[in-house]
Amino acid sequence: MKRQTTPTTLVVVFIPLLGTVYADEVSVTVYNSNLGVVRETRTLDFEKGFGRVSFIDVPTLIDATSVGFEPADKSKSVVILEQNYAYDLVSPDKIYSKYIDREIEVFNKEGNIFSGTLLSHSGGSLVLKNARGKIQIVRMDQVVNVNFPELPEGLITRPTLFWLYQSGFSGSTECHVSYQTGGLNWSAEYVGILSDDEKDLDLTGWSSITNNSGATYNNATLKLIAGDIHRAARPPRMEQSYAREKLAMAVGAGFEEKEFFEYHLYTLPRKATIANNEIKQIALFDPARTKIEKEYYFEPEKNAKDVRVVVKFNNSADDGLGIPLPAGRVRLFKADTDGSMILLGEDRIDHTPKDEEVKLTVGNAFDITAEEKVLNYEKISSHVEERTFEITLNNHKKEDVTIIVEKKLWGDWMLKDYSYEYNKIDANTIRFNIPVKSDGRTVVTYTVRTSR
Repeated sequence: MKRQTTPTTLVVVFIPLLGTVYADEVSVTVYNSNLGVVRETRTLDFEKGFGRVSFIDVPTLIDATSVGFEPADKSKSVVILEQNYAYDLVSPDKIYSKYIDREIEVFNKEGNIFSGTLLSHSGGSLVLKNARGKIQIVRMDQVVNVNFPELPEGLITRPTLFWLYQSGFSGSTECHVSYQTGGLNWSAEYVGILSDDEKDLDLTGWSSITNNSGATYNNATLKLIAGDIHRAARPPRMEQSYAREKLAMAVGAGFEEKEFFEYHLYTLPRKATIANNEIKQIALFDPARTKIEKEYYFEPEKNAKDVRVVVKFNNSADDGLGIPLPAGRVRLFKADTDGSMILLGEDRIDHTPKDEEVKLTVGNAFDITAEEKVLNYEKISSHVEERTFEITLNNHKKEDVTIIVEKKLWGDWMLKDYSYEYNKIDANTIRFNIPVKSDGRTVVTYTVRTSR
């Protein structure tokens, strides 16, 4: 059936909605392992006896097996007997699929109406069978509107928990509902600025909170857990796609920190909205200044010629810090004479308690070079051999430096004929601390006897 007309029925197409959690109260605890725990207080309506209630506006990535429920008023008896989690959200493709073998109307760009039973929706075309039994193919790029009589059964506009309950009363009451969700994560981001003389470091810390859970948590109490919790393996679930994240910078007081079980808990002393598809940054602690040392490392097994530059400091109160440092990325800067800020390098730290040493690899030294070579090899017996090594260290800087040489050794070994004293770090590592004059060169030799 084909006729010229001006369509008066508009398209009925539903787009999935990502909910905003509007609860009487909501608190969100975020872990640095793609996990969040949400606790909501909502007012729900119940009828005495058996009934059903819908709990809407939950995250797309909720773990429905983790839901906990209890009335705020302990004198009111409500028991959840059965729970169904519906997450088959409305989309054009799903509506077309649900309408296979059902009647629809299609309007094209020329104002023509194609009415009939939908046989197929694939390859960029719709296949219809009209009332006279003729097959019509309509290209999707020519479709303007589609009329579906109703929303197909089983599709919803937002993720929803459907509960079958048994209640001892009729009326409204506040209920506490808690659950886990994926898509919530946080990490620490640190910015360190070296002083002109490179003796001090001004350090600031930020929490970077990412919300890809599929829900916005409005006016929530925000808590962060720093630590590595153990989680049981769980089956994979359907992948989700997200919009591009945006960055939000929160201002005001930072977090209040305390020990909690075997972790550290950071609580924001004010409410915050954690929007979906957003990265929110909030200060972890007030800026602090600490003393630092710069070290140079040559590790022949890791790099044949480069000398690694390391900045280290003690996370102690005596040195200006003495606070728990959650795992995260550290960026180091130094100001030029005109005030321009220059990035020196960046590294990551693990969870670091107070009074522990922090070492940051900044980069490789430009004016310091090193080279290792084998001067001699001798096979003493079928199980014993000797190698003589020579390490040449060149310093083209304007000041003297000390270069730490760390060498890996394997098997049963012993050093002989070494030109500088060494320290044994562990069963397979020795360390030399070698001074090198400005614009100078130092050569280190040693012989290793290895048994196997």
